[in-house]
Amino acid sequence: MHANFSEPQAPPPREVKPTKNPLVLAWRFIRRINLTIWIIIAMVIGILLGWLQPGFAKELKPISNIFLYMIKCLIVPLIFSTLAVGIAGHGDDMKQIGRLAIKSLIYFEVVTTLALIVGLIMVNLLKPGAGVALPAETNDSATKDLANHTISWQSELEHIIPQSFFEAAVKNEVLQIVFCSIMFAVAMMKTAGRSKEVMIDWLQSLSDIMFKVTELVMNFAPVGIGCSIAYTIGQSGIGVLVDLGKLMGTLYLSLVIFMLLVFLPIILILRVPIKGLLKAIAQPALIAFSTSSSEAALPRAMKNMEAYGVPHKIIAFVMPTGYSFNLDGTTLYLAIASVFAAQVGGINMPFGTQIVMMLTLMLTSKGVAAVPRASLVILSGAVRSFNLPESSIALILGIDALMDMGRTTVNLIGNCIATVVVAKWEKEFRTHQSHERETTDAQSIELGEGEKAEKTVSH
Repeated sequence: MHANFSEPQAPPPREVKPTKNPLVLAWRFIRRINLTIWIIIAMVIGILLGWLQPGFAKELKPISNIFLYMIKCLIVPLIFSTLAVGIAGHGDDMKQIGRLAIKSLIYFEVVTTLALIVGLIMVNLLKPGAGVALPAETNDSATKDLANHTISWQSELEHIIPQSFFEAAVKNEVLQIVFCSIMFAVAMMKTAGRSKEVMIDWLQSLSDIMFKVTELVMNFAPVGIGCSIAYTIGQSGIGVLVDLGKLMGTLYLSLVIFMLLVFLPIILILRVPIKGLLKAIAQPALIAFSTSSSEAALPRAMKNMEAYGVPHKIIAFVMPTGYSFNLDGTTLYLAIASVFAAQVGGINMPFGTQIVMMLTLMLTSKGVAAVPRASLVILSGAVRSFNLPESSIALILGIDALMDMGRTTVNLIGNCIATVVVAKWEKEFRTHQSHERETTDAQSIELGEGEKAEKTVSH
């Protein structure tokens, strides 16, 4: 007697009953809006709150901090696990690691040099500091604190290697975490047997779980981002945009020109699919712009670039390293702000002196991403070294938060493009249509997404 085994029947798809209830219709519409649109809506609401209700907007700072704290909790385990697996989990080819490092650093140096050149040309053409008066009375405490923080190549070289991994993890020192990850990965490559396999499996599991945690945290992004931009506008006020609008306009125009003259030709020369790239970087760029934090956008950027077609091992190496050595937006900002300080002080700085100052900035701006207000620290050191008026820093402080939004976004975009460039250089960039579909899926984290996926499967 034969048993009659039959495959279990899938439950019939749940029918969505038509309704005229406005609340139900509104809820269905809201659930269709993806995370990127929610972030844009939150930014608009945040700007309006900061403008119309500045007192209330200032009270939203703790909510913004909560979002940033949740993101920062992800940085160390995410970078350590992805970078270690990216290096050790793909064979024992030490030459490939060295090749990745050399190619990445060459690209970083070329692009940041071009950023300095664009900034230097634009600030001399537009002269944003001409006609701006130095403040008669300024509180020099902030500028003195910045000036007391000296940056040299010796200190930055020592800063690469942590005294303790756990101290670096507590402080979210990205460059030090990268160093520890590389050393740990190289040690795994030289270890044979089960010890290596177990550790790679564990780190791969940690990486997978941390990306899922990232998705959970990103659901809070619109709230945190809206509160962040509301606080920024409420704290600085709309008036500051008028007072120093020419400086801020010069910076944002220069950033756009830099992207058109540098990023766009690179994309076209390498024949990078532009539509997919824009989809991949749109959401991380919005997060970087609205929070002024590269760390906040890092997890989403890494996930989206892998879905776009860049191999995991290249993302894990290039992107964290670029956060310390490929600060295109910050480098361009330093070129403009330093010459602006001379223009405000009425100092006619010869072009040769400007070149020397740019070379100084090029060296001192490497590897300082972990220094709080790093760009202001570097700028203050340059102002003091070249005998420029330190009170000009007080002027820049008023709108630095608003300018930081732009330069942080370009830093993020530059590092995303860097992963594509190195992947193309290594001939490992994948252009399958599935990656475009994965990128679209990564951009569509919505409320109730799991339920929608179940419906798709059931159909």
